[in-house]
Amino acid sequence: MNTRAKRTALPATAGAATVALLLPLTACGGDASADGNGSTVTVTVGYQSRTINTVTAGTLLRSLGYFEKQLNSLGDGVTYKVDWQDYATGAPITAQMTAGKIDIGSMGDFPLLINAARGKQLGKPTRLVSVTGYNLRGGLNTIVVAPGSPLTSLKDLKGKKVSTSVGSAADGTLVRALQRAGLDPAEDIEKLNQQPAVGASALDAGSADALSQFVAWPGLLAQQGKAKALYDGARLDLPTFHGVTAVEEFAKKRPAVLEAFLKAQTQATDYLDAHPVAAAEKVAKATGLPAETVYLYNGAQGIATFDPAIKPQLVAALKEDVSILKDAKLTGDVDVDAFVDDQYVKKALGPTAYTERLEATPPKPAGEVWPKGAGKTLSFTSPTALLRHVAGHRDEVRAAYVPDATTGTPWFADRAVWVADGGALLPFVAPETARAYVAGHGGARVVPYAEALELAS
Repeated sequence: MNTRAKRTALPATAGAATVALLLPLTACGGDASADGNGSTVTVTVGYQSRTINTVTAGTLLRSLGYFEKQLNSLGDGVTYKVDWQDYATGAPITAQMTAGKIDIGSMGDFPLLINAARGKQLGKPTRLVSVTGYNLRGGLNTIVVAPGSPLTSLKDLKGKKVSTSVGSAADGTLVRALQRAGLDPAEDIEKLNQQPAVGASALDAGSADALSQFVAWPGLLAQQGKAKALYDGARLDLPTFHGVTAVEEFAKKRPAVLEAFLKAQTQATDYLDAHPVAAAEKVAKATGLPAETVYLYNGAQGIATFDPAIKPQLVAALKEDVSILKDAKLTGDVDVDAFVDDQYVKKALGPTAYTERLEATPPKPAGEVWPKGAGKTLSFTSPTALLRHVAGHRDEVRAAYVPDATTGTPWFADRAVWVADGGALLPFVAPETARAYVAGHGGARVVPYAEALELAS
């Protein structure tokens, strides 16, 4: 397993909270690693650099140095060492937390439930202390197929091999989507339990017929021309999110450190909101992902909305997720109410600001064009207007994004399925969604992207 570790020594900071970084299985870590006189404390943070919904608690936060600055302001006479550990999925982070080697970790909603269950089972209870990125309809997860695949609907997956990471949010999307399509996830497909990168390779090699994954894999493969969307997870209309979990013992022993982490996470969130293009470039540089893919998810109108507040809709969705994991025999019952603990983020933000964030809603979907060399994007409320601009500036466009006409999920304009309906041009993430629209609108028809550009110009 690929891990990247970096240790930064810094003097303690005032009135803030700490985050634990993931350590490799062989490393000693966590808050337990203090020197003999107690003047040095190591905080271990586990994160997933390429799961870019977690950047405000991982990749972006690390690159900005906000957590270290918060620790430097504590003024408690302690020297803190921060260990950042990078993993591909949430499962190894949970393993490290229950082994006492990670203090704070970030992961998706389904892994969070497994984290809660394993922590309780192994006597190392954890708590959900904040949220990173979320989508209230479920658009963070997508099922894709190879570019030349004849598969065009979920029903076409019957008897096929589908790669996913069992126990992940993407697996949950796959299970629910198949059930809604009238298929049995346990009997009607052959599920391949694979890490995202392995699944992407399997799809490319033809050993998997489809891939159900979380950010940023579907968008990355689509941008690279290695996949096309089969199913937009937002059609489930069920919230998906990623969050931050902390070992309960650590949170109680070092609440100021955890508060410092959550303050730093909030700063990183505000930076992303204020500088979405610069943030995308920073994450791209740190991960090797194309900045255009990062922006698809984390941009001003991206698939993800970032906010550390633990919204009631997300907690309710988490409770609904328990049954999926129980049916897969990955957990038993999970006491979600006991797992969720927003006292630390409330204190970090202040009660008024926290209430305001709880009530905040995602921005209204709009299209965006990212001009080459520009530090800002251009916004368009009409897909037709966006296409007209692209058609007139073909050599000047770095990327163009359009929201699905039904679900609002942003997608690359040149990878979307386009429908001409009278004078309107409407984008869709997946062909099945486009066909459903056409079936209900007489005269509407699916058109290639090149034709859509011509019709708009």
